[in-house]
Formats: sequence, C-alpha cells, structure tokens
Amino acid sequence: MAKTLRHLGKPSRLPASPQAATLDRVANPHPDTEYVARFTAPEFTTLCPITGQPDFAYLVIDYAPGKWLLESKSFKLYLGSFRNVGAFHEDCTVAIGKKLVALLKPKFLRIGGYWYPRGGIPIDVFWQTGKLPANVWLPDQGVAPYRARG
Repeated sequence: MAKTLRHLGKPSRLPASPQAATLDRVANPHPDTEYVARFTAPEFTTLCPITGQPDFAYLVIDYAPGKWLLESKSFKLYLGSFRNVGAFHEDCTVAIGKKLVALLKPKFLRIGGYWYPRGGIPIDVFWQTGKLPANVWLPDQGVAPYRARG
C-alpha cells in the first residue's frame, strides 16, 4: 500500500479546486499481470468558463496499471472538485488524463469525455498515452455517439 492514504477510511471534504485536490495511489497487487482497470464517472460536472453555466459529461477512463493503482475515494473527490471551476471540455478531459498518468505511470491510459450538448452541440474529447500490452482485452467504452443520451 501507499505510505499514507489521505482519504481512504477517513472523513474527507470536497476540495475547492482540482489544484487543491490530492490523489492517492496504492500498490498494484498483480504487477506481473497485464490487465485493464476502468473508472466511469457518469455524472461529471464542471462550469463553462465563459457563462458559468454547468456542463455535464460521462467520463470513461481505462488504464493498464504498472506499479500503482488509483485509489477510488480520492479520485471521486478529485472529480467532484471540478464542480465549481470553469474549464473547457477539452481542458478538463486532457488534464484529468495527464494528472492520472503523472501519478500512476501506467503502461497505457485512455480517457473519453462524452459531453452533453451546450448550444446544441455535444463535444466528445478523447486522449490516450502509452501502449496497450499485447493480449489485453480493451472493451469499447460503451458510450454511444450523442443521440439524446440519458
């Protein structure tokens, strides 16, 4: 396990911003095994940086862990910290992916940000890095192109 888990098993407050949030990681109990872990956040929320109106997305994150796994409670708090912050869809999606890569150093990571329409136009953002290990099953992210999602 990590030296000090800051959130797991302890009361935690929602951070004021993504910059103020802390993410925890734990040791991968199967570092000798190639596999993919998936996080989905179907109710991700942030604010439009211009109008201050809420923006909503369905995030899907797949990663092939190396030495580290993402601790889910700290991740939930990190995602919640975007609720009162203004950021464009592209910025949120890519910044989350890069933050996870810096923390976990996975073999592979991809993030799909499926954003609900603003001004009648949905914006979907995709980013990935690393190489998927051979013979690892990577399922489709399971989110259809926008057709009145819900």
